[in-house]
Amino acid sequence: MEGSPTASAEEAPPPLGDAPGERPPPSWPRGFVRTGEDRRAALVLAHGRWSGLQRLMAVAERVGTASACLEAVASGEAGEAGQAGRRRVAGLRPEELEERLSALGTRFVARDGPEYPPSLDDLHDPPIGLFVRGGSLAVLVPRVAVVGARNCSVAGRELARGLGRGLGTAGVVLVSGGARGIDTAGHRGALDVGAPTIAVLGSGVDLPYPASNRRLLDQVAEAGAVVSEYPPGVRAAAFRFPARNRIVAALSLGVVVVEGTRRSGSMISADHALDLGRPVFALPGPVTSELAEGPLNLIRSGATMIRGTDDLLEDLGLHPAMGVTATGAPGGLGPVERAVLGSLAGLTLPEEVARALGVTPVEILPTLLRLELAGLVRSVGGRYERRLVGAG
Repeated sequence: MEGSPTASAEEAPPPLGDAPGERPPPSWPRGFVRTGEDRRAALVLAHGRWSGLQRLMAVAERVGTASACLEAVASGEAGEAGQAGRRRVAGLRPEELEERLSALGTRFVARDGPEYPPSLDDLHDPPIGLFVRGGSLAVLVPRVAVVGARNCSVAGRELARGLGRGLGTAGVVLVSGGARGIDTAGHRGALDVGAPTIAVLGSGVDLPYPASNRRLLDQVAEAGAVVSEYPPGVRAAAFRFPARNRIVAALSLGVVVVEGTRRSGSMISADHALDLGRPVFALPGPVTSELAEGPLNLIRSGATMIRGTDDLLEDLGLHPAMGVTATGAPGGLGPVERAVLGSLAGLTLPEEVARALGVTPVEILPTLLRLELAGLVRSVGGRYERRLVGAG
């Protein structure tokens, strides 16, 4: 698995939440960001990187508005636990922060605003706002998360890319974390069909992790949006990825796990989804594969097994992809192409396909080439097989 950045003991936040029997946890008050002054105060507060948002929420609940909350923080009312955040926001000027965001092509989406996703309020610690590079989150709907292993298999990568294509074709926005492996494949699949996709980062939007995905994330921002609760300049850290995963789950109608070990980050995303009441879906893999352990355990525990995009769309009550058949083959294929696809039960030599269809290999090869160019089959050592792309 890709090495994750480490977090110092000073930076890593302590566990959140109240002890059993204490009063209900705090929440952001209604109308917390109601004026332009409140929005500017929220922008400053969002730079605090609070070690436990619920502590800040408790102050907000008491004083009512972002402006009053910022004043309370400045006067030390956030308590000893809020001193690090207080130091970070001390002296920050919202005008300068806005100028910096503008220079980076980024904007701040404060809670209570029209672009702030209401589904984030299902979290026990929703962010005070989001830093967004790209299109409006208000129109990038409906959304479904696709997550999985960084060190994924070839088959897993193809499945994720196929899901991205299928969801994009159906007008559904794929949400993922911008990481290597399954995340990258899902984003690329959506981009393949010119569809928007959303990447939620565990760093500032100007410091993508891994750095090798910078070009991909630029493309995601052009087609959809790159999102983070962390302000620009914040580098990736290990503890920020589970926090990022809660936003991935909260933004989405459901979470699909393609591959992952028992302890992978994708299982954290699934746990967040279950906590939020979102359905969890999983694609099964070989029982002998370590990368199939996570999805198979989820299925055994009650997650819905899917074979591809059609199953997913049906289970979520969304319209199926236009022009796609139940088997995942584009509806425009002719009878010869369909027959060839149907004959590929596994890695198959062209001679075997020709024999099964009663034709010569010379007649079959052009069809196999057309199917390969269409992304429906792939060639491995002179043999052909159907691409494992579900309904994508």
